[in-house]
Amino acid sequence: MGNSAFQPKAPLILWGRATSVNVQKVMWALAECSVSYDRREAGGRHGVVDSDAYASLNPNRRIPTLVHGDLVLWESAAIVRHLGRCFGEPLLVSGSAEQRLRAQAVADQWMDWASTTWMPAFSAVFWQKVRLPREQRDARVLATQSVALEAAAKLLNSHLSAQAWLGGDRFSMADIPVGATMYRYFSIDIERPALPAVQAWVERLQDRPGYREYVETSYDELRAPDR
Repeated sequence: MGNSAFQPKAPLILWGRATSVNVQKVMWALAECSVSYDRREAGGRHGVVDSDAYASLNPNRRIPTLVHGDLVLWESAAIVRHLGRCFGEPLLVSGSAEQRLRAQAVADQWMDWASTTWMPAFSAVFWQKVRLPREQRDARVLATQSVALEAAAKLLNSHLSAQAWLGGDRFSMADIPVGATMYRYFSIDIERPALPAVQAWVERLQDRPGYREYVETSYDELRAPDR
C-alpha cells in the first residue's frame, strides 16, 4: 500500500464471508459506527484467501481483512478497536480523559478474554456439534471443551448480573466479540446452565440493528452433511 498519511475518513474495504463470526464482529461494529464500506467475499466456498494477491494483504490467509485507505489490518478484535478509535461512540465510552482510559482498559480486558477463554472453548464445541461430519467428531474433545465453555458462560453470567453491559452501564466495543457468538451459542444443540443475566444481555443486544442484521443470521451453510 502507499505511504501517504492515514486518513480516518478514507474508504473502507472489508474482505470476508458474511457467515464468519469474525467477519460478523466487524460488520456489526461498522453498523454501530454508521460507516459505509465495500465488503468483498473471501474465505470458505468463495476462496480468494489462497491467492498471492490476498496474501499480500493478510499473510495469514485468513479473514477478516480491513483495508482503510493506506492502512491494512487483520485480526477481528484489532479491527474493532481501530474502528472505535476512528469513529468513537458508540464503540468507545465518552467522558473525561480518565473515564475514557478506564473504559478502554475494561473493553480491552473483555475483548482479550473473548479471545483467550471464550472463543477457544466455543469454537471447539461449535466445530464438534456443527461443522464436523459425525464420523470425525471426538467425544472427548466435546466433553472437555463443554466443561470449559460452561465455566466461561457462568463467569460471564456472574459479571452481567452486576451490570447491563460488559464494559459498564452502556454498550461498547467490549460487547462485540462475545456478543457476536451468542446467536450460535443459544441455538446449537448443547446443554447450557441457567444464564438469566446473559439472556437478558442478549435481549438488549437484539435491540441493536447491527446485531440483528449481521449476527442473527443462518449458519446452515457451515453445517457438515450427516454421513
